[in-house]
Amino acid sequence: MPPENEGKMEERNMVQDHDKENKLNEEQKEEQETAAENAAKNETVDQDETKNEVHKEDIENGEIAALKEKIDELEKKLEEKENRILRLQADFDNYRKRVRNEIDSIKKYRSEALATELLGVIDNFERALEVEVKSEDGKALLQGVEMVYKSMLEAFKKEGIEAIEAVGKEFNPHEHHAVAQGSDDSKESNIVLEEFQKGYKLKDRVIRPSMVKVNQ
Repeated sequence: MPPENEGKMEERNMVQDHDKENKLNEEQKEEQETAAENAAKNETVDQDETKNEVHKEDIENGEIAALKEKIDELEKKLEEKENRILRLQADFDNYRKRVRNEIDSIKKYRSEALATELLGVIDNFERALEVEVKSEDGKALLQGVEMVYKSMLEAFKKEGIEAIEAVGKEFNPHEHHAVAQGSDDSKESNIVLEEFQKGYKLKDRVIRPSMVKVNQ
């Protein structure tokens, strides 16, 4: 082959090699660019997924916080209702005790009003029995008065009404009403010397104190 042809062939081979190299470089470049784009896409996807997870977690935390707040509110309302029920129960128990005590008191002292009205009658009977009579008719009448008087005292006793002891007893301001003072050296101070009007009590309640004279 002539030298000229050899030179051309060599030059053509060099051009072809250069083209191949360029093409290879371009393919590599394209592959690198594609890889970079894929990596960027993957990174974007990862970032989006991370953002979504963070956002989802924020939503869940918000929902949990809202539920916790709602639970706390319901627990507070429940506690308030329980306290109100306890107060109502206590008020009802106190009311029931008060009513029961009032009923017991009414039963215990049901005769007080009637006894207070009849005390004046008892006083009149006692004054009548102190009168001296000489005639047989007067004695018979006095005997009848005494029977009625004793019957009334017996009825009083059945209802728990009794006379208060006074003469010879130490003065008791809850049972005795001092209307006069006396002086008796044979008696201790503050001893009841005389009774002007009998006192009475219904069970443990004084319905009329005794009118008395007290030793100084």
